[in-house]
Amino acid sequence: MLFRTRSYARAGLLGNPSDGYYGKTIAFSIEDFPVDVTIYESPELRIEQGDVDQDHFASLSDLVNTVQHYGYYGGIRLIKATIKVFAHYCQEAGIELPDRNFTIRYLSTVPRLVGLGGSSAICTATFKALMKFYGARDIPFQLIPTLCWRAESEELGIQCGMQDRVIQVYEGMVFMDFEEQHFLAQNHGRYEWLDATCLPRVYLAYDPNRAEFSGIYHRKLRVLFEEQKKEIVAAMSEFADIAQRGRDAIVAGQTAVLPELINANFDLRNRVFKVAAENARMVECARRAGASAKFAGSGGAIVGTYDDERMYQRLIRELHAIGCTVLRPCIAPPQDPARFPA
Repeated sequence: MLFRTRSYARAGLLGNPSDGYYGKTIAFSIEDFPVDVTIYESPELRIEQGDVDQDHFASLSDLVNTVQHYGYYGGIRLIKATIKVFAHYCQEAGIELPDRNFTIRYLSTVPRLVGLGGSSAICTATFKALMKFYGARDIPFQLIPTLCWRAESEELGIQCGMQDRVIQVYEGMVFMDFEEQHFLAQNHGRYEWLDATCLPRVYLAYDPNRAEFSGIYHRKLRVLFEEQKKEIVAAMSEFADIAQRGRDAIVAGQTAVLPELINANFDLRNRVFKVAAENARMVECARRAGASAKFAGSGGAIVGTYDDERMYQRLIRELHAIGCTVLRPCIAPPQDPARFPA
């Protein structure tokens, strides 16, 4: 009995980082960068190392460089935390799990630590695998992202918002409203699929040399928010408003306004949080080519729109000159809750 599940990288199109502060966001899933999890029955419960659990190095300098870029932790802790949350939820919900062990392994193709949701993709793909292995299909679909978020935020103490887990469960393109009263009462937000085919031409770019643990950024942001810094609290409301305006424009078929909203999202972030020059130059290069641009996540990757093929080629030249990879992302189709996990 062997099962395989998959989650994808994601790009935050509008509204982030307000998802961690009862805000609103729009994100889409990226088929180009999957995380695959394989699970099968075995005598003992075993978690196999993946590509980000490196413990062999070419040299001392290789170890130091790896730790500086990617930290001390890999994917195994994410899997352990997800298994724990899954088991506890099933126990509390009265979902009886068959008495059998498994071996589980993962393979990630998500560019590491550039803000494309690689860690959360491991968690969500693991949760899907556990549901399939144990036949636990009674877990409410809209609650699954919250459980995956708890694995990272509560079990591992990682500062993160809900956006990544929602889009990696729902897939496609989703508008998310995390309004506080509803979220606290229901343990999930209001999630709405949007038609990704209505989007203008979209590109994605990332700099593999800008790898940085996103929890560092989110931890600093959390401190500022909890100190009730007026400009931070006001910015979260403004981010949410940008996402709402984007959602309304997409639904109304008035997507010509999206480039302006994408630029406004980054400009607000830069004004309030003082973006590092190394990250800001990605946006500057993209805009110099005529494209709109904002961070796809916490930094290291950008997303935006472009007008035509000539502009796309200019975009490639500008961003390649500073070491970035550019692509036209393939957006995954929406997940079918009735068949989840497929």
